Amino acid sequence: MDRFREMNSFVAVVECGSFVAAAEVLRASKAAVSRAVMELEARLGARLLQRTTRRLSLTEAGRAYYGHCKQILAELEEAERAVGQVTGHPVGRLRINAPFSFGLLHLASQWGGFMERYPDVDLEVTLSDRLVDVVEEGYDLVIRISRLQDSSLVHRRLATTRIVLCASPEYLARHGRPASVEDIARHPVIAYSYAAQGDVWRFDTPDGPREVLTRPRMQTNNGDTCRAVALAHQGLVLQPDFLVGRDLAAGRLVEVLPDSRGAELGIYAVYPSRKHLSVKIRVLVDYLVAAFERPGWQEH
Repeated sequence: MDRFREMNSFVAVVECGSFVAAAEVLRASKAAVSRAVMELEARLGARLLQRTTRRLSLTEAGRAYYGHCKQILAELEEAERAVGQVTGHPVGRLRINAPFSFGLLHLASQWGGFMERYPDVDLEVTLSDRLVDVVEEGYDLVIRISRLQDSSLVHRRLATTRIVLCASPEYLARHGRPASVEDIARHPVIAYSYAAQGDVWRFDTPDGPREVLTRPRMQTNNGDTCRAVALAHQGLVLQPDFLVGRDLAAGRLVEVLPDSRGAELGIYAVYPSRKHLSVKIRVLVDYLVAAFERPGWQEH
């Protein structure tokens, strides 16, 4: 049994709080992670985890071993970083998190080219619209789409995206087109549940900022689902142009109240610290900056 794999599995279980969650992070089966931990305990001759039906907890031996494992894994990462700094050659694993829709539509096509250029860098990419903690969850880099305000994190802007109010032509033919921001309250909307503004939608109009309390017909934590339901003529959506830009260009969706603008957000590569920035992170950020120099969704 590979000792590194045993330690990595054990640390992941402790930090994720379950074998299922650890398996997802490690991109392995639950059975493989469980087997690695059991074989580790057998080799050490000590129980490291107390298992109950509700929770996992560390034994005294587990706490001691966990501390050493974290130090060893950190030193291994530092060794890889040092090699890269000395040789100027990126090497090692990068853990990356990105929003689901943006990750599928605009990042998925980038990874192959990056891997071709940097064959000694391994990627672990997870997609989630949940706001992850870069440091606590151990990511090397995350993509965030927001008005970035956390000054404790280092970031580089890759692109911008505009949030667009839109609906299908069929929906507007049936229900009429809102004449003002206030009119949106009379229409069913397909709401993105992770939106910072909640059910209150805000716009910059020729007469100044306006907001309206919307009436969600449906709520979902996924932008692609919002788009699909809008294309099925079921209501208004407020979604980024990186997601709906092609639909707008093709006429499948129509911008509503174009003089009342939704937010413009930055798309950022975010990482914990500029100090001791590893070569592998630097080359990835540079690669993404170049890839999004002319975003495809802004060409329509």
